[in-house]
Amino acid sequence: MKITFVGAAHEVTGSCHYIESGGRHILVDYGMEQGINIYENVPLPVDPAMIDDVLLTHAHIDHSGLLPLLYAKGFRGHIYATDATVDLCSIMLRDSAHIQMAEAEWRNRKAKRSSDVNEYVPLYNMEDADGAIRSLVPIRYGKKVRISEGVEIRFTDVGHLLGSAAIELWLTEDGVTKKIVFSGDIGNDNLPLIRDFETIDEADYVLCESTYGDRLHEKGRTDYAVELAEVIRETFARGGNVVVPSFAVGRTQEMLYFLRQIKERHLLDDLGDFPVYVDSPLAVEATGVFNKNVSECFSEDALALVRRGINPLVFTGLNLSITSDESKAINFDNEPKVILSASGMCEAGRIRHHLKHNLWRQECTILFVGYQAVGTLGRSLVEGAKEVHLFGETIDVRAEIKKLEGVSGHADKAGLTRWMLGFKNEPKMVFIVHGDDDVTDKFADYLHDEHGFNTYAPFSGTCYDLLTDEFVEETVGIRIEGAKKKARAASTVFERLLAAGQRLLAVINHNEGGANKDLAKFADQINSLCDKWDR
Repeated sequence: MKITFVGAAHEVTGSCHYIESGGRHILVDYGMEQGINIYENVPLPVDPAMIDDVLLTHAHIDHSGLLPLLYAKGFRGHIYATDATVDLCSIMLRDSAHIQMAEAEWRNRKAKRSSDVNEYVPLYNMEDADGAIRSLVPIRYGKKVRISEGVEIRFTDVGHLLGSAAIELWLTEDGVTKKIVFSGDIGNDNLPLIRDFETIDEADYVLCESTYGDRLHEKGRTDYAVELAEVIRETFARGGNVVVPSFAVGRTQEMLYFLRQIKERHLLDDLGDFPVYVDSPLAVEATGVFNKNVSECFSEDALALVRRGINPLVFTGLNLSITSDESKAINFDNEPKVILSASGMCEAGRIRHHLKHNLWRQECTILFVGYQAVGTLGRSLVEGAKEVHLFGETIDVRAEIKKLEGVSGHADKAGLTRWMLGFKNEPKMVFIVHGDDDVTDKFADYLHDEHGFNTYAPFSGTCYDLLTDEFVEETVGIRIEGAKKKARAASTVFERLLAAGQRLLAVINHNEGGANKDLAKFADQINSLCDKWDR
């Protein structure tokens, strides 16, 4: 019964933890890395085809984005998640596959122009995304489910995103049961749409995120509708646009909530029925998922509006941009407007086009409303970049760069502490994950020194035995020289063939103990295939 820390160890993104218990292989999250990587991540301890189950905390791509790759490499188990997470993944994983395929197409066109004969194959394709989506199994909050012999799980609302959950995992091996709790991403207080986090009574081991484990969100300025209205008024007075890089799932819906409040409370009546554009097909689809999961996930304030027949995400002046032509038309209209577009860290998507058209205009405002990872374009702008490179052009940064302070989907240090203090017993070990390099250590020291928890901030590759309560391996982290964005080697069709071979081995192992007649037939079929292709 062991846990190995693979991703989001002394880093914020790429969440992934591997558990082996009773011969079963389980992953908790399998997310993409975003921004600069400081440390190398170890590969999965077993071949993807050998993974039996995946437990998914929530739909954000830094927690779910490599699930199609897992499927492409032979995984055929179940992915357990909450109902809302399943709904969101159904659109987000397809969107991610579309991005991978579009990037491959662009790279291959560029390669032809430079006489590069190497084909760039996407990390995964739409078929892989659909396969991962078919593997999703919805589970309601609060329901304890036995997923296999010696493995039980329960999802608890953690208030970070629609459907987000902390995962309680009970493992039983050799008559001994251990309970591990994975925090996922813990939500901030009083988010406008979704409920506050719930605490959990007990655990033997806890994995706690630490994104904001070294700071407190600004308090006393909680009327975000008023703050947002001030930014809009100042920008429109200059004749500019307010461009909001906004995560398509979660943050966009919160901003729509605030904008509806601005109009309902008549905070900007002198500006007339000013236009708001949501320029992200994914955000539009995600908003539909929010409306579908009202009863189970919405906060009391949002539910009160729904009971009055008011959709908290809809208002006059709202325009939904779906097609590329609709998106392009936004920047050829001179009327001042609010533009919400993804991605929230400005790394991909339509927001980059809006930055190209608005960053050089001193009358405009670029308003950041979420966390900006190290190494992202968003982080560079927040830190004062004077120029940026977009689509092969150098763009001067003349627009006003602002942040809506305190708007965050993550709990701050105080919120994380409250969640940890919800445990009525004293966990044997609290592993601090999902934070910047120094933040994980600071938060671990704080929980130990101020609250008496036994804490440890693991690096990727660290392995801990839950039965013997000792480290199997402690790693120190392998730094990436120059801490550059991690370059991904192009996939090849041959790699997919190797993945198919690994899946075949997994299927053979799963058939151990079967009837001799069936196993003999299976062996003959494999040999026949080998005879055909053996060169």
